[in-house]
Amino acid sequence: MSNVKKKVAFICVHNSCRSQIAEALGKLLGKDVFECYSAGTEIKNQINQDAVRLMKGIYNVDMEKDQYSKLLEDIPRVDVVVTMGCNVQCPYLPCDYREDWGLEDPSGKSDEEFKKVIMEIDKKIRLLIRELN
Repeated sequence: MSNVKKKVAFICVHNSCRSQIAEALGKLLGKDVFECYSAGTEIKNQINQDAVRLMKGIYNVDMEKDQYSKLLEDIPRVDVVVTMGCNVQCPYLPCDYREDWGLEDPSGKSDEEFKKVIMEIDKKIRLLIRELN
């Protein structure tokens, strides 16, 4: 069995909220199992500030420390692509395995809605870790 970690990309259109949360949680929870990245087809000038604030409060993770909005071409070739739930607009990236998490974008919604999405991403990251381990 190879010790090479799989590369996982979390993809959505703007790479500013759900995919950034998934990248942060992937790095926090899955660092022993896979390398992870996030990207999109468009970029924002900053990560969603509600996501930054809540991730800092819940996990003590500063997403702005080493994460930023990236385009698909800014990340290396990956083995696994996880789309966040952007339906028809979901960007395409070549990979060996793909799944869509179908998550609602919490941007502009209440902290409670954000926390639901963060907890759902946490749960899905943990499942992905088990699948890839």
